[in-house]
Amino acid sequence: VFSFDEFMSRVIEHHPLARQADLQKSKGEAYVLKARGNFDPKLQSGLNQKYFDDKTYYSFLNAGLKIPTWFGIEFQGGYEQNNGQFLNPENSNPNDGLVYAGVSLPIGKGLFMDERRATLKKAQLYQESTIAQRQSLINDLLYNAGTAYWDWFAAFNSTQIYSEALELASTRFEQVKRSASLGDRPFIDTLEAGIQVQNRMLLLQQAKLDFANATALLGTFLWDEGLIPLEVGDNTVAPSMQETSSLKPSGSYFIQLDSLSQFHPELIQYRFKIDQLEIDQMYKREQLKPTLNLKYNALNEPVNGDVFSSYSVNNYDWGIEFGLPLLLRSERGDVRLNNIKIQESEYDLLSKQQIITYKARAALNDWQMTHEQVTLYKKTVQDYSGLLAGERSLFSNGESSLFMVNSRETGYINANIKLVELLAKNRK
Repeated sequence: VFSFDEFMSRVIEHHPLARQADLQKSKGEAYVLKARGNFDPKLQSGLNQKYFDDKTYYSFLNAGLKIPTWFGIEFQGGYEQNNGQFLNPENSNPNDGLVYAGVSLPIGKGLFMDERRATLKKAQLYQESTIAQRQSLINDLLYNAGTAYWDWFAAFNSTQIYSEALELASTRFEQVKRSASLGDRPFIDTLEAGIQVQNRMLLLQQAKLDFANATALLGTFLWDEGLIPLEVGDNTVAPSMQETSSLKPSGSYFIQLDSLSQFHPELIQYRFKIDQLEIDQMYKREQLKPTLNLKYNALNEPVNGDVFSSYSVNNYDWGIEFGLPLLLRSERGDVRLNNIKIQESEYDLLSKQQIITYKARAALNDWQMTHEQVTLYKKTVQDYSGLLAGERSLFSNGESSLFMVNSRETGYINANIKLVELLAKNRK
């Protein structure tokens, strides 16, 4: 007997989609690592030289280190050495070269938000959202697997019911034939009994086909370690309907409906999406500001390898950069478009929230109702069984017809099939 708990445990442990869901966390960590790379210090160097007609026209050497920071400030330092016969005077420096160290600061655009910070913040939000993504994938997998299991359960028990019904019809057919040969029954009863055998044989064949298909579908959820697909063995059976009881939801589930919008993984992902758009909005609003960058470098000539021996505060270079589009149409359009995206996402969130709350409430109502229906229908099956037993007794005493026995038996069979379907629906 392949129990539901054993099946679900195997699914969550070995199914490829479960493994794929676990990758979401690693994916989020990789995005954050990539975004943090924008703040990595950068070592760079360059050498440009020109030689012609046995002359050194120029030689430019510049090597340094840049260190970006979270607040948009960029520190830099390095060494440059320039020489040559045709060197531009502004590029000339002492024979030992110049050591420089300084800072670059955006005062306008980029002061409160730049592309590096926006990318990292969005990556961090994505990393948090991967937890909800993983839960959504797991939820879908378990729901589909559980549905396949209870379809398999219903198909197996239906096969058992129809198999028992065929056996009863076959036994009665033989009894009716013997009675007819002895003159106790009309021979037309053998025709009716034979038709009943044929009908139930057809129902059993269809039930076996449904069970075979349900078994094949169940097998798609079964995997072993190393991602090896498994099959359901011929001797593996589902629990019997007698051993399976219906379940009912506790009141706590209905109470949790009020907090569903806060904890449902799909809604959490929507909120993270809106948060990412808010970061985009901060960045796009920053683009409305003028570009105003300040740069300052302290300069010094190293003497005999000593960088600080001849340092003077009067040795430096500095610069200022300013720029501003006069109409800002592109920037204002970006802000407006992103604001529309935020509003669309908020409307989607409200709509999705209502749909999910409705589906959850409807599922709880179905759960409660199917439990009550199973309880009711168990009594119905017992009543049908009593009617069938009474009709068989009358038939044995010659006080009833074969038609009535078949009718009672058909009602009893259909009631059992209905009970199996309600049990499966309740468990789904």
